[in-house]
Amino acid sequence: MSDHTNNNIFLGTTESYDNAIEPCDLTRNIENEVVIQTYIYSLICVLGLMGNILVLLTYALYKTAKTMTDIYLVNVALADLLFVIALPLIIYNERHNWDMGTWACKLLNGAYSINLYSSTLLLACISCDRYIAIVQARRSVHIRRRVRVYSRLICTLTWLLALVLSLPTFIYYELVDEMDLTECFPVYHGNDSAKVMKILIPSTQMVVGFLVPLMVMMFCYSCIIVTLLKAKNFQKHKAVRVVLAVVFVFISCHLPYNVALLVHTTKLFKSRTCKDEQDTLMTMSISRSVAYLHCCLNPILYAFIGVKFRGHFCRIVKDVRSLGHRNIDSRRFSQQTSELYVSAKTVIGSSNDDPSSFTM
Repeated sequence: MSDHTNNNIFLGTTESYDNAIEPCDLTRNIENEVVIQTYIYSLICVLGLMGNILVLLTYALYKTAKTMTDIYLVNVALADLLFVIALPLIIYNERHNWDMGTWACKLLNGAYSINLYSSTLLLACISCDRYIAIVQARRSVHIRRRVRVYSRLICTLTWLLALVLSLPTFIYYELVDEMDLTECFPVYHGNDSAKVMKILIPSTQMVVGFLVPLMVMMFCYSCIIVTLLKAKNFQKHKAVRVVLAVVFVFISCHLPYNVALLVHTTKLFKSRTCKDEQDTLMTMSISRSVAYLHCCLNPILYAFIGVKFRGHFCRIVKDVRSLGHRNIDSRRFSQQTSELYVSAKTVIGSSNDDPSSFTM
């Protein structure tokens, strides 16, 4: 999305810049930024499409025994795919002053919002599932069998929550002519409503879309690391590295933008110089691009990092090559579950109910 599209999110009302001494051109560098973002977003789009489609194909063709983690991973891939499919349209509209109309402004920004909430909450669900399977290994069979019945319901509720939290995007985003450019950003009617929404929308995004999933992941993965380190298994060090990679990438992608968003929100009703505002918008522009990278990295971290999952992917390549001979053996369809983590059975002697993996 255009950085000024999103960065003007809190500047689109009459009091947005009342304290400015002189008019401030916040669209000064927009043309250059759009060009740079076009290349970055195009890369994200290509990598995201390839990775997430391959994840869905692998689960559809080879992973016939679905665990809770499998179900969550499929939904994460769908959420990321939703956003990367919208990216080409976002790029096109930014380059052509949103000539597809208001519906594109609302729908494409809404796609990102839904992706943000659904993917981060589902990643938190994955960490909870891994916590039960590994830390609570002795009781995990009973607990996870009971929860597995509701796993699809959990995913459905997560999508509904993401949609509800994204409603302000669909309601308030509009096209506005600004400095001979057509911009897509929220427009609030009425000062009281504007003040509330300017605080409520970013606060909800930071809390529900970042802080809550981060806290859940930190707790669950900290307990998992402690459990793995206590286990006498040669795979535990690889498993710990994978856990640390998952948390590190999540924080690295989402923390910069949320910090920039927090700083910008705290300055909304304070006097600030034109240069400060321009610098803040530039910081949000860069950090948002980094946040978008997460939809490309999810398939690598949560799927392809697994040894057996990579094996399934290699089988897809072989089967594609052999399609001309029509000799795909149905016996290749694996009964293994998610290979994202080291099995609780393998690492700490857990039950047979969850052969998921943390291995690299």
